[in-house]
Amino acid sequence: MTEKLTKKDINKVFVRNLFGLQWGWNYEKMQGLGYCYVIMPALKRFYKNDPEKMKKALQTHLGFFNTTPAMSNLIVGANMALEEEIGPEDDTAITGLKTGLMGPFAGVGDTVFIAIYRAIVFSIAAYMAQGGQSLGLLIPLIAGSAVIWVRYKFTHLGYIQGKRLVTEFADKMKVFTDAAAILGLTVVGGLIPAVINYKLDITYKMGEVTLSVQEMLDKILPALVPLSIVGLSYWLLGKKKMNSTRLIFVLILLGMFLGNLQDLFGWIGGLF
Repeated sequence: MTEKLTKKDINKVFVRNLFGLQWGWNYEKMQGLGYCYVIMPALKRFYKNDPEKMKKALQTHLGFFNTTPAMSNLIVGANMALEEEIGPEDDTAITGLKTGLMGPFAGVGDTVFIAIYRAIVFSIAAYMAQGGQSLGLLIPLIAGSAVIWVRYKFTHLGYIQGKRLVTEFADKMKVFTDAAAILGLTVVGGLIPAVINYKLDITYKMGEVTLSVQEMLDKILPALVPLSIVGLSYWLLGKKKMNSTRLIFVLILLGMFLGNLQDLFGWIGGLF
């Protein structure tokens, strides 16, 4: 009879997941080697006295695996439950659970724990730091601790739910993801004009008439220039040879150009 996992065993898996999931990452199996390392405490509990079953379980968990690290806790927890319930005899079910969940959960995790989490937390922290508020330094630490706590709960939740995870928890996560995405887009949209406060200092004069380009743009759409800069950055990041480092240099050059735009127009006007 397979031994039951203890809370200590599950906590060992959680700690390994937190620090070791990405160890041995490679283009063949991606997180596969790290996943096997993560679930090892559970396998030792089940098969420490059966080398053949241990060997088969290791071969099963060394397969391809890749998902958002925060969401992997749910999958590892559910896999531990399946190992405890059916053992390595039905490795198809165990592999099916991993491959069936890692794709959808990667979409959920990338949205919630990477795109939304990083955009909201670090944008707010940076904005507060710009305003001289020291609390901005603590926000990433507090948010990071909250994510660790969520991952801990995910490990135990995945273990408790087991096979029910696929049909029940995935449906509930979709509602949460949609709500979080709306919240994230709203917050990021509100931060664009607050963080990027560039205004075009260009005026057109003809006789006694003076026209401010910035005032004209504000009548079309307030914060149109900051929104355009963010849109340009997002579009450039979608290009194959563009990355965040190169984008920084592009924005520096763009800032130099926009900062001297008034002088450039004056120089062109002087030619005519």
